Amino acid sequence: MRAFFVTLVLLAGPAFAQVPVAEEVGSWRLGCVIDRMTDRGACQMRHRDWVERPGNGVPGLALEIQDRGGRLVPVVSARELGLDGASRGLMVLTGRVQMRLDGGAMFEMRCGLDGRSLFCFPNAAEAERVERELATASRLLVRLGGAAEPTEMRLDRTRDAMAAYRRQVPPGTAAPEGNDLSELLGRLRGLFQ
Repeated sequence: MRAFFVTLVLLAGPAFAQVPVAEEVGSWRLGCVIDRMTDRGACQMRHRDWVERPGNGVPGLALEIQDRGGRLVPVVSARELGLDGASRGLMVLTGRVQMRLDGGAMFEMRCGLDGRSLFCFPNAAEAERVERELATASRLLVRLGGAAEPTEMRLDRTRDAMAAYRRQVPPGTAAPEGNDLSELLGRLRGLFQ
């Protein structure tokens, strides 16, 4: 059932082009595009380095800053998944991502799908603390699934990057929370009833 579910979720055509970089702030890159049909803008604030590089048909995992519930928090993402990226979809099925900012407390991030993209983000209860720590942190540790060693990422001028993002994405235009596994399985079950 899981393999069928992952295949169903990840059926996709070719990936869309990356959002062009409009502004670089420290270790962060801000890019925005305007949808010509709706005139709505979509912005991405992404770290210049990969959490996990793409390769062998598997999409990379990126570190982004996103508005989640009015808070700017770190998010691990894999965008525009296709069948070649099924292993990324398994993150939704298998667990969580762990993160730590400087010497702060480790927190877990739940993963969900939004369309063909995977996003892992902090729980709402921890968002205020995580946002505060992110603004001043000089490094971030992230551990994926069962990995033994975390990936370390250097952070530079994150507070300035958050301000640049906020100028483009005002509060209240938060990214969707995505769908968790139980909700997706419920929808799938409904199709067969």
